Amino acid sequence: MTDLTGRTVLITGASRGIGAEAAQVFAEAGANVALVARSADSIADLAGEIGQKAVAIPCDISRYWEVAQAVENCVTAFGGLDILINNAGVIEPISRMDEADPDGWGQVIDINLKGVFHGMRAALPVMEAAGGGTILTVSSGAAHNPIEAWSHYCASKAGAAMLTMCLHKEMGDKGIRAMGLSPGTVATQMQREIKASGINPVSQLDWSVHIPADWPAKALLWMCGPEADAYLGEEISLRDEDVRRKVGLI
Repeated sequence: MTDLTGRTVLITGASRGIGAEAAQVFAEAGANVALVARSADSIADLAGEIGQKAVAIPCDISRYWEVAQAVENCVTAFGGLDILINNAGVIEPISRMDEADPDGWGQVIDINLKGVFHGMRAALPVMEAAGGGTILTVSSGAAHNPIEAWSHYCASKAGAAMLTMCLHKEMGDKGIRAMGLSPGTVATQMQREIKASGINPVSQLDWSVHIPADWPAKALLWMCGPEADAYLGEEISLRDEDVRRKVGLI
């Protein structure tokens, strides 16, 4: 397992699902963990479980000033920021484009796309000053394939994937390691929302085909080590059995 003793990671969307699992996995690897989410009580409870290595920072990532303050609070608590995991994301309201609520559609863009940019923008000056860092963004197959009633999600994830590529092009030679992770379908609350919609083939998948949330969490940890350097600027897919093998999942 990658040893992150003495290093600090900030995880958005840390209140549940992949984010909460990543918090546990990274803490077990020795990292200080800054838990960022809108759900203040949930991240406070998780920080309490993890202990002194964790701090809860309530934040709405759709607002840049809140993200900038979250990064500042993280640096105050732990002395720096080495790893950013852009994990926060939403899929509701699921709807076809001819029925979509414009405000709801836009809010998904604010969280899934602008939220990723806000994290990158706030973390980069800290990382540059320290000589480098790692920025990982949780992507999706929806970034590359249109899915019925997911226009907001597909568009936001496609944009976030492009942000990762742009970040690598601009900052790769300055010590910034940028990658995306496409985990496939994961057994989280988001999948329950998808299933409840009943609209497209993804909603019809049997629950047993979804991977556990600790798989992408372990993949994100692996991506922080030099073994993942071959994927810099790219998107890693957990559907790839070779990747699963490298991560140690099979």
